[in-house]
Amino acid sequence: MSKVSLVVSDVDGTLVTNDKVLTAPSRAAVARLGAAGIGFSIVSSRPPFGLRMLVEPLALRLPMGAYNGGTLVNPDESVIEQRLLPHATAQMALAVFRACGVHVWLFAGARWMTDATDGPYIGKEVQAIRTEPTPVTRLEDHLDGVAKMVGVSDDFARLTACEPLAREALAGSATVARSQAYYLDVTPAGTDKGVAVEAIARRLGIVPAEIVTIGDMENDVAMFRRSGFSIAMGNADAAVRRAADAATLTNEENGFAAAVERMILPRARS
Repeated sequence: MSKVSLVVSDVDGTLVTNDKVLTAPSRAAVARLGAAGIGFSIVSSRPPFGLRMLVEPLALRLPMGAYNGGTLVNPDESVIEQRLLPHATAQMALAVFRACGVHVWLFAGARWMTDATDGPYIGKEVQAIRTEPTPVTRLEDHLDGVAKMVGVSDDFARLTACEPLAREALAGSATVARSQAYYLDVTPAGTDKGVAVEAIARRLGIVPAEIVTIGDMENDVAMFRRSGFSIAMGNADAAVRRAADAATLTNEENGFAAAVERMILPRARS
């Protein structure tokens, strides 16, 4: 790369630890990017309200991507761009998840809805986004205005088997991607994390060749394709690492901070 103007990072599994902690080295690394004149933003599968706890510690000032790129927001959570799932698509996704025997979450507006507050990974999601779920009796009654649906299971094999079924049933009407081993996300068609990177870059007048992206999951590969240099976390699986230009340490080893110090800042100085 001849110039680094922007770094875009995933959040879970990348910027924070498995316990959802934003470490001091990660905060310091983002500050060093700013001191070097390099912009920094995040693109995540989280809802906009699940990003707010990162804004002040990281002094975020640029647009951010939520819902795997389906929504672009300012740091104050005001919406810049947003796409929603059509009612019929949400209905089909719900039917597929029901048939697969996995739990279902809906994200719409400022609400995270579930019909099973004792389901798997509820506690982990609360820890991550610092928001309690809204219990509903029937998810079928809340399918308008949905930005993201998630199939959730602690049976990873079950969720893996569900993924191709969801892709086939929702082909052309939604994007289906794994954001964690236990989460299968459904977002509006034509959206992915790469779309969010492009939107952020367009607003800032930055060309893809000057962008570095970093992530750990399948849904981060779309970001890799829209950047001049891509970095996979050490905790990423082999396919994600192969899709990236380089790999760093794991998120438990401050791999994000290591990537900034060893791979990004040296390129900015060259």
